[in-house]
Amino acid sequence: MEKKPHSVRREPPPREVPALAPALLLAAVLFLNGLLYLYLSNGHGSSERAGPDPSLCPLGSFRLGAGKNCSPWLSCEAISKEVRKLKRVGEGAVKKVFLSEWKENKVVLSQLTSLELQDDFLHGLKMLRALQSKHVVRLLGYCEQQFTILTEYHPLGSLRGLNETLSMPRYKGFNTWHRRLALAIDYVSIIRFLHGSPLGTLVMCDSNDLAKVLSQYLLSSDFHVLVNDLDALPLVNRSAGVLVKCGRRELRGEFVAPEQRWPHGEEVPFDDDLMPAYDEKTDIWKIPDVANFLLGHVEGSDIVRLHLFDIHAACKKKDPAERPSAQEVLDTYRKVLTLLIREAAVPGTREML
Repeated sequence: MEKKPHSVRREPPPREVPALAPALLLAAVLFLNGLLYLYLSNGHGSSERAGPDPSLCPLGSFRLGAGKNCSPWLSCEAISKEVRKLKRVGEGAVKKVFLSEWKENKVVLSQLTSLELQDDFLHGLKMLRALQSKHVVRLLGYCEQQFTILTEYHPLGSLRGLNETLSMPRYKGFNTWHRRLALAIDYVSIIRFLHGSPLGTLVMCDSNDLAKVLSQYLLSSDFHVLVNDLDALPLVNRSAGVLVKCGRRELRGEFVAPEQRWPHGEEVPFDDDLMPAYDEKTDIWKIPDVANFLLGHVEGSDIVRLHLFDIHAACKKKDPAERPSAQEVLDTYRKVLTLLIREAAVPGTREML
């Protein structure tokens, strides 16, 4: 009887990994590292206490555009003789703002609107002088006697016009989730800088609604955020028991922090003497609302919001003591950016490995 040969089970040949896969993975990782290096070396990645920017001129001087030399802040005489007003471009409660020209450079000239507000104007000037850094609009000169301030001109204007700017054909390439997240990181970096400033812990008080907050910041031509208006920047000093109140009128609405709202109910008329003071954690409460605007509604922005959900929920804690510090928010934003850039630069990395 003829024996039937035993059937031999054939194993499938080992899956071949395309020879190009490791090279592509390595190239993607190198690309990612390059992106992160450029981002971190551009001043976004440092988490230490904010200090002077070595690229700036020494305090009391400035450099415009591609110029190599630093010029001293312009004096009253120089402003009167050398600066020419072109047109009024804005007016707030404290200042009238004029687009002007100095030695063929466009600059911004701000002047006091009313002598009744001179204390606010001079406080803003004091802050502008003391806080010169990569986070603050560049001061070019001032004249206290004439209540005049000269600063650098930024043609893209305030953050209020961000969406309109990004809808222009010239800037549509900037309308991406990572560019927008970088702007949010800039904004939180400024809050962190103010909370740990050389003068102490400063609170951004001119921030009672989203539009007002956005108007305080400028968008530079290289798409960074600068704080521009420092008129309402009181100092918190916990060790001395010094807290702040943002103005002497009642604040309403969900945008302002709970501790900024009248705590005694509608039946008790507002009385500033009965209004409790508060600290810098009011700025933390507002971060999610500002970030939500800055992130916009572009492809990928909802993924960013998902990654920021927990830190934003912490920012909205009713008890100010339970909210994170600006540094903690900033660290989280940076980690999210790093993670999402890695995932975007190396799609399918897990499968390849």
